[in-house]
Amino acid sequence: MRFIDIEETIKKRKSVRTYDGRPLTDADRAKLEEVIGEICSSESPFPGKIKITILDAGSSAETEKLGTYGVIRGANTFLCVTAEKTEGVMEAVGYNFEKLVLAATEMGLGTCWMAGTFNRNSFKNALEIGENEIFPIISPIGYEAEKTSFMGNLLRTFSKAGSRKAFGEVFRNGDFANELTEDEAGEYAFPLEMVRLAPSAVNRQPWRVVMKDGNFHFYKEIMAGGKVSLDLQSLDVAIGACHFHLAAESGGLAGKFVKEKPEVKAPAGMEYMFTWKTE
Repeated sequence: MRFIDIEETIKKRKSVRTYDGRPLTDADRAKLEEVIGEICSSESPFPGKIKITILDAGSSAETEKLGTYGVIRGANTFLCVTAEKTEGVMEAVGYNFEKLVLAATEMGLGTCWMAGTFNRNSFKNALEIGENEIFPIISPIGYEAEKTSFMGNLLRTFSKAGSRKAFGEVFRNGDFANELTEDEAGEYAFPLEMVRLAPSAVNRQPWRVVMKDGNFHFYKEIMAGGKVSLDLQSLDVAIGACHFHLAAESGGLAGKFVKEKPEVKAPAGMEYMFTWKTE
């Protein structure tokens, strides 16, 4: 999948919680279905089969019945992700769904990743979900309203949506003891910066990347409370990996994601996930 300007698209993407109520145009729906088909049928760096369904609620009142707890206003269409219940599938969900989110952004459509602020049971009733499938994510999809709701403004303020950790805080050189500078990152400064701008659950930014011997090792920071049934930290790091991969491709930087055991001593609370191996 190619983007016109991946940097502009990533910077333009934001969580939209208030929509103007218009249904998707036939052209936009057709384009979305085309992109979904391409994403779900193409080979992903992360194993795991996912399915993305466009679900029409019918009206704003129906949206409330579906159960978004007042977080989303004016949306009448949702993107719903289901996936096979296999090890590491959250990485496939995060990587592939963020591709769709960015494609929607480029089309001028609003989206909002939702993992915890929706009633799964009410949505399940409108979907066909297999016994061996999980239902981790939804997103409204539509046209942003001119005025954001009070709840939307409150959540954006609460999550500090516009703020990001410093470059050297999340990217390290050789090991976790040394901060990585943009100069040291060289041609990979741009893909790393796109990771830094990635969305994450309540803006926690759990990714850490260690550059060593020309490769980039991705880690996740385990938050207080440890692992839960829905591994949002793995999801978030995979979203960052999507940004990294698309930005690297746009700059002609060849490489691939692999699993290996890097010779990096990780501090407590850091868990290795995967490596971008340069070619």
